[in-house]
Amino acid sequence: MSQVVVVTGASGGIGRASAVAFGARGARVALLARGEVGLRAAAKEVERAGGTALPIAVDTADHAAVEAAAARVESELGPIDVWVNVAFTSVFAPFTEIAPEEFRRVTEVSYLGYVHGTRAALDRMLPRDRGTIVQVGSALGFRGIPLQSAYCGAKHALRGVHESLLCELRHRGSKVAVTMVQMPAVNTPQFSWVLSRLPHHAQPVPPIYQPEVAAGAVVYAADHPRRREYWVGASTVGTIVANKIAPGLLDRYLGRTGYASQQTGQPRDPEQPANLWEPADGAAGRDFGAHGVFDERSIRRSPQVWASRHHGLLGAMGAAALTALVATQVRAR
Repeated sequence: MSQVVVVTGASGGIGRASAVAFGARGARVALLARGEVGLRAAAKEVERAGGTALPIAVDTADHAAVEAAAARVESELGPIDVWVNVAFTSVFAPFTEIAPEEFRRVTEVSYLGYVHGTRAALDRMLPRDRGTIVQVGSALGFRGIPLQSAYCGAKHALRGVHESLLCELRHRGSKVAVTMVQMPAVNTPQFSWVLSRLPHHAQPVPPIYQPEVAAGAVVYAADHPRRREYWVGASTVGTIVANKIAPGLLDRYLGRTGYASQQTGQPRDPEQPANLWEPADGAAGRDFGAHGVFDERSIRRSPQVWASRHHGLLGAMGAAALTALVATQVRAR
């Protein structure tokens, strides 16, 4: 029997690329997201890739809705083998320009949405004593950067829950596995649809990777979930290492460069959609696809994915080299 996979945030970006990647393996894929236009288009891509698609419109901030979606998946597709949490939202703005209700909304989707998905999956996997949950994390869960305080806070919180859950599963001797994939900057549509108060169009901090690189790491993690986490991209490893060895220097470096590096030279379109409260690909919207607007600048391979899979001597040597490189770059600033 083919795997039954649930992917939240499946209408765009990493979630969409991951759903298609699972579909290419013949999986039965439940796609969860708010935007129905994007969901329908993503479902067609999954089916063209060779999978079976079940699109379900749901806001992951609503635990009851996530639970109902999980019940529908098992009723229509069968027992869930893999649950991938990807859905998120954010606000690009200085901390003092983010309203309390906006901060709460980001937290409800980007943190509690993962909690709700994980709980729905565990309620079904634990009695069967099998299944895998993949949390899509971020380098920003290790190191906060300016203009993304709400998102960084959610990713930091997710790491804490992940570590606690790992310990609890090991305590009970469960065969249910939980792993995280820590992502770098990825060329997703978020930079064209996240609520932004920046003067210029938002961009991921280079180097930028294509969503398919991230999706490949997600699929690999689902197949090999006994690793507690995987890393995608030199920037992710470098950020983590630099924050460990020189957090004060990194504070100053990001204070100087973090505003400009997250914006292009193009003014932000005042009519740009914002998906904080309503999906940008809702009934009146359009399908944004998996890719953002940075295709020409994006990387299609990641040696760090390979190194993360083979984390022996070569991985240690790579980490040491990255440590030296990042330390030199930070001090040079």
